[in-house]
Amino acid sequence: MPLNDITIKLAGEAGQGVESSGAGFTKALARGGLHVFGMPDYMSRIRGGHNFYVVRASERPLFAYTDPVHVLLAFNQEAIRQHKHEIVPGGGIIFDEGMRVDRDELAALDVRAFSVPLVKIAEAHGSKIMQNTAAIGATAGLTGYDFDRIASVIEDNFRRKGAPVVEANLRVAKEAYDYAADRYAGDFAWKLKAIGNPRRMVLNGNQAFCLGAVAAGCKFIAAYPMTPGTSILEWMTAKSKQLGIVTKHMEDEIGAICAAIGAAHAGVRAMTTTSGGGFSLMVEALGLAGMTETPLVIVEAQRGGPSTGLPTRTEQSDLEFVIHASHGEFPRIVLAPGTVEECFYEGARAFNLAEQYQTPVIFLTDLHLASCLRDVDVDALDFGKVDIDRGSLLSAEELDRVVDGYRRHDYAPYGVSPRALPGHPNAVYVTTGDEHTEEGFITEDAEIRRKQMEKRMAKQDAAARTMRGPSWYGPPEADVTLMEWGSTHGAVREAVDMLNAEGLKVNALHFVDVWPMNEAAVS
Repeated sequence: MPLNDITIKLAGEAGQGVESSGAGFTKALARGGLHVFGMPDYMSRIRGGHNFYVVRASERPLFAYTDPVHVLLAFNQEAIRQHKHEIVPGGGIIFDEGMRVDRDELAALDVRAFSVPLVKIAEAHGSKIMQNTAAIGATAGLTGYDFDRIASVIEDNFRRKGAPVVEANLRVAKEAYDYAADRYAGDFAWKLKAIGNPRRMVLNGNQAFCLGAVAAGCKFIAAYPMTPGTSILEWMTAKSKQLGIVTKHMEDEIGAICAAIGAAHAGVRAMTTTSGGGFSLMVEALGLAGMTETPLVIVEAQRGGPSTGLPTRTEQSDLEFVIHASHGEFPRIVLAPGTVEECFYEGARAFNLAEQYQTPVIFLTDLHLASCLRDVDVDALDFGKVDIDRGSLLSAEELDRVVDGYRRHDYAPYGVSPRALPGHPNAVYVTTGDEHTEEGFITEDAEIRRKQMEKRMAKQDAAARTMRGPSWYGPPEADVTLMEWGSTHGAVREAVDMLNAEGLKVNALHFVDVWPMNEAAVS
């Protein structure tokens, strides 16, 4: 029988617990030593509509989801209608016994029908709402997976609701587990078995970025919720008291970026997060950060556009936009991570780059990377490897020695002027979104304008020389090279492995530092 190489799809309406159940099952598999990849897919509405969650497990590392499904966990009729053709021959569907299912049609597709009294089991222990817990238990019973791993996730998920809720869900899961194990598991081909208890985390790109931001010393975030960047604000807010982070749910995206600019101007490592539509509103203030040379991190989590577009669908639609956004020219840096690990390390690095070059850094991700769960070793995200570099930041002792006046926008080498934080008597200065002198005063003098523009753009040239080149994956010598950036890396990486296993010679070139481009590192 095939062991520990399986894809399970949960599907139903929004509100039926599809995503929470899928994420919980993903974590339970990881706790048994399996590598996992969990992908949510949901419509842009609060209730109703069709949602699904793909859980993939294997004994080898996973970086993407796959279409063939071995087990479909159907919470309603629509789930069967939409996904029955995705099931591999010999695979099966778990569904409540009260649903109307055309068993002859499924038999013609070589799909097994596994009827389980999910609702009755849930109601017998307190509430119909626990039918998704029953469904997860039945899936584990069908595949022979260790119930203790399922139980551990149930205990963690429901602990805050009290012991009676935990116990009720455990009873529901175990009864459904035994029901499916006794009736269906014996001749079902695909199995799951725990193989250890490794020290791993299961997290998505947004969570990994938040950890990187914390490691880098971020202490302020202002944002207006916009899928798929919202969970960054939620995570930071949930941890704000524990970590000493100020979080602001602003009235709109314009207020969010302006608040972040203000915090960064005061010396705090600050950020905002949004998606393409919200970034459109931020563009004028983005220019303000560029003109005032304020270090700022902006997470732009892409989704389908234009306008409201497809709020809950992945699209790499904003690269050219973020590179050229705002009227006039000013330097900015764009990073586009492709893995959970890169979200952590590049998230931390973004704050260093922002202060080293005193310019906005745009951290470009998308819904797929932001939301998909993957397991990583605990040691893979190492806070000890995160260095903090605040660039040309003057100390109080250095400011004490200033005798001829502090010039915030001094014509410094490589365009990076010594930066002082407000508060020191020798560092009283103004700055403005208008063109300005070295001291920060508004001017329309043509020669000063030319010199200040050249000074600012020199930072982009300097950054280009230090930006990292792409990384290679696969054999060094290949007949075909796949070039990719951002979240496509996972699918491309697995495609490279599959093609090489078939005898082809293929590798991949993965870009994270996408602007400015270090041409010497690419050629």
